[in-house]
Amino acid sequence: MPTLQKILIANRGEIACRIQRTAQALGYRTVAVYSDADADALHVKMADQAVHIGPAPVQESYLNIPAILDAARRSGADAIHPGYGFLSENAGFARACQQSGLTFIGPSAAAIELMGSKRLSKIAMLDAGVPCIAGYQGAEQDDATLLREAARIGYPLMIKASAGGGGRGMRLVHDASELPAQLRTARSEALNGFGSDELILEQALIEPRHVEVQLFGDQHGNLIYLGERDCSIQRRHQKVIEEAPCPVMTAELRQAMGEAALQAGRAVNYVGAGTVEFLLDARGQFYFLEMNTRLQVEHPVTELITGLDLVAWQLLVAEGQPLPLTQDQVQLSGHAMEVRLYAEDPAAGFLPQTGRIQAWEPAQQHGVRIDHGLLEGQAVSPFYDPMLGKLIAHGATREEARRKLLRAVQDTVLLGVQSNQRLLVSLLQHPQFVSGEFSTAFIAQHFSEHPCLQAHVPSAEALTVAAILFYQTGAQMHRPALNGWRNNASVALHYRLGLEEQNWPLQLLARADGNVQVQVAEQCFEVRIIDCSPHAVTLEIDGLRQRHAYRIEGEQLWLFTHPGNLRLEDRTHAIISSQTSVSSGTLKAPMDGAIVDVLVSEGSPVSKGQLLVVLEAMKMEHPLKAGIDGVLKRVQVKVGDQVKNRQVLLQVE
Repeated sequence: MPTLQKILIANRGEIACRIQRTAQALGYRTVAVYSDADADALHVKMADQAVHIGPAPVQESYLNIPAILDAARRSGADAIHPGYGFLSENAGFARACQQSGLTFIGPSAAAIELMGSKRLSKIAMLDAGVPCIAGYQGAEQDDATLLREAARIGYPLMIKASAGGGGRGMRLVHDASELPAQLRTARSEALNGFGSDELILEQALIEPRHVEVQLFGDQHGNLIYLGERDCSIQRRHQKVIEEAPCPVMTAELRQAMGEAALQAGRAVNYVGAGTVEFLLDARGQFYFLEMNTRLQVEHPVTELITGLDLVAWQLLVAEGQPLPLTQDQVQLSGHAMEVRLYAEDPAAGFLPQTGRIQAWEPAQQHGVRIDHGLLEGQAVSPFYDPMLGKLIAHGATREEARRKLLRAVQDTVLLGVQSNQRLLVSLLQHPQFVSGEFSTAFIAQHFSEHPCLQAHVPSAEALTVAAILFYQTGAQMHRPALNGWRNNASVALHYRLGLEEQNWPLQLLARADGNVQVQVAEQCFEVRIIDCSPHAVTLEIDGLRQRHAYRIEGEQLWLFTHPGNLRLEDRTHAIISSQTSVSSGTLKAPMDGAIVDVLVSEGSPVSKGQLLVVLEAMKMEHPLKAGIDGVLKRVQVKVGDQVKNRQVLLQVE
């Protein structure tokens, strides 16, 4: 059996940091790999050694198997941990590691290969006696066969990419007339996303819960399950909130699901950490969905209710040691809940965001764990997944865990990029979520028109805080020892603060007693400045004292408020000009990214809503459309160009 000394982590971000924390605590040396975009990342700084593996695009770096194997050779690593995503479920990578004499910290290549195909894995699960949803998983993939099988299964039904995940290549079909067009779309997405256009059909379960079981196996034939997780709070098949245990779980159902998961694992002689995912209907019937042959993003909730370190177990199993516990020794304690923090703008259709992190102050709270790979000043690039980190809380009860997590989300300061914090707060506060009665349809049912999905308009109090900060900065520049610096202090200062295309006029009067009066529209606030540092200000506004985190650079202010962060601009002395509106003929890049398609040419007529350009960023393609009818006057980009956020791409006249 191998004795590991040095582990290369073939990943980045929060999972690379999380693996390193355990590996280093257990005495192993660690090696990080990094692309051009990650040269100064936290996972690189944490490692004992680091190796550059290529340019920023994933195909040239984190998916570049020869470069990663060469990094292991150069650093003297004897094992590779793939984390999750990237190459973690790539059977070819697992084989390449073994052929290079490296220990792959994960299951066998055969298990990865079988479970990576929804079609083949479902056949294997049916043979193993695992409950499966009725459907078609045959090798014949022509339209006639699929149309015939769909009629047999009945509607509504799901089309799924056999090699897929994350919602790509997945379509819900309600009627036979929709099927041919949806098959074409699903095939195209599957081929582009996963290199295979193979599909399966399944009966659609309406509003199920998504419940998964954590498996662990060793090289001695031992296989156990470590409870379950409920991952039903999803947006477009992407998990947003996960918790353990499942709120509606019974001891009998847990044992039945656990035994079914063990059947699935035994069918492929599973070794290491793996997850068997099920759909659970309202009657308590459950059905195999898929098996993930790696550590899951949501593994911390299992760690918190079991008291175990799953990465430590992975290392132990990779060295050939037996599992530390038997099934009857597994104990579940309390409740744990996790949210995923994304760099995205829910008010703009969840568009991924790029930019520089101006402030990162994760909440420090008992019973709260925050897994991340962030540093202040680092750039959130367009090349990788927009997930920034995870906030996890543990409590004696589900309500205690929820309350702790809510506070942690509200108190974690993130400035510089838009995030989904407002959405997470609203989800955790929703009465239906609080009750524990929800399904995978929860977000679609309750949040299609929710205020947290609208643009964040600053409150009058937030504008007051911003005016005080701009005033205070000016005061400190002129005379740092004084709060106020003007001789004519009895004369009000006029400010104009802006956000995107909106402007708000304010009046600020600094009084002789050191207090400040701020007028915002019809509201007037009495403000006392208690303390002001470069990163936080404590203000007493109308008798209520509170601390506000911020960063300020010239006329730009990033202000953290509990509903979410704001980026405000002091436009007091700016020349008033017409802003580019939604219906403007100027099309700008919504984020940093790469141009992958330009569908129009100069001089051609365009109509409002017409697709003009496709931008690729954060592993997703974003269609950019015309805001007005007109004629294309100028095209300023071509396929392959790297563009910056707000860069002008083309103009319609």
